[in-house]
Amino acid sequence: MRYSVAYVYIISGLMKLISADLQNYFLSLGLPYSHQLMYIVAFVELICGVLILINKSVKKATIPLIIIMIGAFLVTKVPVLHSGFMPFAFNARLDIIMLVLLFILYSRNPSTR
Repeated sequence: MRYSVAYVYIISGLMKLISADLQNYFLSLGLPYSHQLMYIVAFVELICGVLILINKSVKKATIPLIIIMIGAFLVTKVPVLHSGFMPFAFNARLDIIMLVLLFILYSRNPSTR
C-alpha cells in the first residue's frame, strides 16, 4: 500500500511540473497565487511521496498530503455536487480512496519513523 500511495504522489508532483495541460488546469482553478501554489504542491507531493517510498517519516509525510487532498477535494469535487450526488460520487471516488489510504498510513506508522 505504501508503494502505491508513494507512486501516486510522486507521479502527481512530477506531472504538475512537466505537463502543460495539468498546469493550465491547476491555474484555471482560480486559487490565489496559483502559479506559486502549484509549484509548492508539486514539490510537497514529490518530497512526501519519496519519504513514503523510502519509509522515512511516513506519519509526518502523510499530514501535508492529507491537507492537499482535502483542499483539492473542496476546490474540485464539492462544486460538482450541484450536478447531483452520483456525478459527485463518481468524480470524487479516487480522492476519497487516496484520503482513506493516507489516513491508514498515518494511523499505522509510529511517529518516530
